[in-house]
Amino acid sequence: MPSITKSPRTLYDKVFDDHVVKDANGTYLIYIDRHLVHEVTSPQAFEGLTNAGRNVRRLDCTLATVDHNIPTTSRKTYKNLTTFIDQDDSRLQCTTLEENVRNFGLRYFGLEDARQGIVHVIGPEQGFTLPGSTIVCGDSHTSTHGAFGALAFGIGTSEVEHVLATQTIIQNKSKNMRINVTGSLLPGITSKDLILHIIGMIGTAGGTGHVIEFDGEAIHELSMDSRMSMCNMSIEGGARAGMIAPDDITFAYLKGRPLAPKGKQWNKAVEYWRSLKSDPEAKFDIDIEIRAEDVPPTVTWGNSPQDALPVTGKVPNPKDFPEDPAKQVAITRALAYMGLDPDMNISDIKVDNVFIGSCTNSRIEDLRAAANIVKGKKKAENVVRVLIVPGSGLIKLQAEHEGLDKIFLDAGFEWREAGCSMCLGMNPDIMSPKERCASTSNRNFEGRQGAGSRTHLMSPAMAAAAAITGHITDVREYYKSEGRAPIEIIAPSSVASETSDSDIESETTEDFDVPEEEPVVLTSSDVISVTEAGAKKSTGIPAFTVLTGPAAPMRRPNIDTDAIIPKQFLKTIKRTGLRVGLFFDDRFNRDGSEKPDFVLNQEPYRQSKIIVCSGPNFGCGSSREHAPWALADFGIMCVIAPSFGDIFFSNSMKNGLLPIKIPQDIIEAKLLPLADSGEDMSVDLTKNEIRNTTTGEVLATFKIDPFRRHCLLNGLDDIGLTLQDENLIEKYETFRKTSFPWLEGGSRLVRPIIQGKIPGVQNVVEW
Repeated sequence: MPSITKSPRTLYDKVFDDHVVKDANGTYLIYIDRHLVHEVTSPQAFEGLTNAGRNVRRLDCTLATVDHNIPTTSRKTYKNLTTFIDQDDSRLQCTTLEENVRNFGLRYFGLEDARQGIVHVIGPEQGFTLPGSTIVCGDSHTSTHGAFGALAFGIGTSEVEHVLATQTIIQNKSKNMRINVTGSLLPGITSKDLILHIIGMIGTAGGTGHVIEFDGEAIHELSMDSRMSMCNMSIEGGARAGMIAPDDITFAYLKGRPLAPKGKQWNKAVEYWRSLKSDPEAKFDIDIEIRAEDVPPTVTWGNSPQDALPVTGKVPNPKDFPEDPAKQVAITRALAYMGLDPDMNISDIKVDNVFIGSCTNSRIEDLRAAANIVKGKKKAENVVRVLIVPGSGLIKLQAEHEGLDKIFLDAGFEWREAGCSMCLGMNPDIMSPKERCASTSNRNFEGRQGAGSRTHLMSPAMAAAAAITGHITDVREYYKSEGRAPIEIIAPSSVASETSDSDIESETTEDFDVPEEEPVVLTSSDVISVTEAGAKKSTGIPAFTVLTGPAAPMRRPNIDTDAIIPKQFLKTIKRTGLRVGLFFDDRFNRDGSEKPDFVLNQEPYRQSKIIVCSGPNFGCGSSREHAPWALADFGIMCVIAPSFGDIFFSNSMKNGLLPIKIPQDIIEAKLLPLADSGEDMSVDLTKNEIRNTTTGEVLATFKIDPFRRHCLLNGLDDIGLTLQDENLIEKYETFRKTSFPWLEGGSRLVRPIIQGKIPGVQNVVEW
């Protein structure tokens, strides 16, 4: 069981160490306390369980909902998913999830339930998210939950299956990074401005291989809603996760929520939670300090979250970077896509659409901030539409209780139901080509909000101001024109000063005194049984030894997963058939014809098994395992690059696809010339060498984690290996019940909303 070390540790170290089931020479099996499931990344996982005859290990640790594919239009006439969702592929994913949760006996918030919402909103809202816990979901923005001092990270579909089957996951330890924000944010500056400012500083690969701890006065002055926005976008800075140490603000937010501990368990939990902070002498691999007063209202101009600038700035000019040809190319490409001129004022950019929502900014604080800007105003004539999309049904009810919906409707905005909506183009809420959006979401990749769409990321207040003025607007200037000073956007009931320490720490009620749902009684026909043979069965992955063939050269940094496989190809319940979607926007014109200048449309690269990329951060962005599936379906089983997105790197290994990190100078000097020539290259995992097949010259050597190398060479899958450690998992679960008893009983969900009331809760405004 986890051993207590006396050496100084970071917050990340403490939570990680408390969840180690097995340490195999630096490759760890860790226990997962909370697993969130949605419709996009789970179908293939459940199919894998079914095919292997496996069951879900811990029903109480898993919570499912639908969010990505669903329409956000009115549900007044809602009957079921089959009649409500028009798009065939979206409907299939959603109905497949409902079938799976029914077959496996999982807890589920469907569209008829007011608790339904975006997966990273409902977890904290229900108290399912707790400090010191490990939390995963098949979604990269799982990092949101790190705001509570939880270790929360996105996983691929193979790992979703692994967690469902074993309640564990195989991990390597990340490095530690701290971003310390001193002082206080200036009035009108929000956590969204701060996180965009940080990503603009460190870049989208700045946190790769690290878990970021956000610290400092400015961070601990933030409400929980604001902290969640910060940690949500830590993944956009390349980090595996983002974390903030829990404090009185955290405890005040959680107290009384349906799945938060009660009575003596609450007291015991808070005592442990207070220990979850980095020790004074703890060492960080990277330590960055930022002055809060230097953070301006910040927006993005290009197609990466790192393309962030003060709203008072100008669009970059490629000519200003003569010493960096790669940056010139990236800026030129972004300007062409975004339809912007070099050196134009950011504040002169007009918008066609405004979207306020997503797992980044759809909470009650965000809606209040937008309503504060909008009250008594009308949207600008050039703005086609403004979508206001609450993060959950409960947030929607609370906003309506406060009258926020009327403010938005009076301004000409659309008031929607909960869902991911226009954050990504997987549902009807999409933009047309070349339409421009002021968006509170988290990604501005090419085509993210619809094919050819143009996205500018910003805070809810800034987005609301753009809706009223018709262009990107400095919220400080907006307030000045209104004759009032910028206000601080803080949810009025979330500050710690309103709850005393004694209120937080002491409870005398019985443990778990929240009214429970009726227990789920499962029959033999409801649950897929696990046979003795099935429990030991290994599904396997393709064995990788030596791969030979022409290597396709790519000279681009930050090739994100949206570019590798656009969102419209995620609407599948199978792992195969994704070849057509690989690099779809790069390979094909709008009429379906091939773009002759793209490398995979050229000979001999149509048969490439290897990609050589000179730019860093290949596979950044989403947790979608569809990216390595699409590459493998095309025949590509190896990608060589200076660095990779953490989740893509892991997903590739679990599918028999080998990602190799080689320094950029070696790639440019040795590998790209051979790739450009069209001659064959050999990647030999048995010798950890890359060779010129014709001459036999060793062009480069590489290192691979020994455990992963063993699995690739032998075609071993993680689940089969993990089930051999069943005794260790059971031993950890015994330890968990004694040491962290408040994490048990996660199936105790309150009954659905009845006439706007929640049993055991006063009303929908205050928990």
